[in-house]
Amino acid sequence: MAENNVVNFWFDPICPFAWVTSRWIREVEQVRDITVDWHVMSLGILNDAEGKEKDPNVWLPVRAAVAVEQRLGHDRLGEFYTAVGTQIHNNDVSDREAAVRTALEEIGASKQADQVIADARTDVNDKALASSHQQAIDLVGNEVGTPVVQFGDTAFFGPVLSKIPRGEEAGKIFDGAVALAGYPYFYELKRSRDSTPRFD
Repeated sequence: MAENNVVNFWFDPICPFAWVTSRWIREVEQVRDITVDWHVMSLGILNDAEGKEKDPNVWLPVRAAVAVEQRLGHDRLGEFYTAVGTQIHNNDVSDREAAVRTALEEIGASKQADQVIADARTDVNDKALASSHQQAIDLVGNEVGTPVVQFGDTAFFGPVLSKIPRGEEAGKIFDGAVALAGYPYFYELKRSRDSTPRFD
């Protein structure tokens, strides 16, 4: 795959809208000549308040994702995200540690589960997380959330979707998003959400 066909996708595993968008970009891989390279960013960093205790429900999954990248390799990040996202969003597993452990078992990394979870309970990889997060912010600015998508010279927050587009519809939405975001004087297109995320 040529380097200019790579889509860089930054996510936080707990964000339901990022999850829908990530499943959309996987659909796009089937109908467009792209491949996705996964990266982490953090809702915890985006919403951080000075002196506020880090909520493990917010921080543990994304720290686990960084630990997977550090211990198993960058190329395992996407499959971990698919597995842990399925646990958190599709299967509605509220126990974040259980979701992470099950995800690691599903990707054949049960032997590393204790180490990954131990890392995720601490700030041992927070510098790597902050660095990856900042790469996304540098592309799109501070007034955004997750996900951030980069394709060639074009980067944008979103698209925010409440249902996963499938097949050629997914491809057409990708084409439109890239075309619109590629116009240097375009900044925002928005409407109020009237539906919650659906993961089917």
